[in-house]
Amino acid sequence: MIFKAVRDGRPYPDHGLTLKQWAEIPPRPLRLDQLVTTKRELALDKLLAEDSTFYGDLFPHVVQWQNSLFLEDGLHRALRAALQQRNQIHARVLVLAG
Repeated sequence: MIFKAVRDGRPYPDHGLTLKQWAEIPPRPLRLDQLVTTKRELALDKLLAEDSTFYGDLFPHVVQWQNSLFLEDGLHRALRAALQQRNQIHARVLVLAG
């Protein structure tokens, strides 16, 4: 299995971070098998697009809540890493109390 679990939706409270605030969090390496996705489906065209991060952050966004790491944004990048035989990615991690 690539990810620890696959969910449909975010179980944690809304954090309200803007893209600018996310950009202030330094990325750190995370193993793919530690991540719980918050999306069950993805668009194949986004997965295969070479410019998929052109308008967004280069690093996925992960929320740490109740001892789990939830992949909030960046499912396509994480899956692309897995297809390239990599078992980890660099992501920005927001720690929420809870």
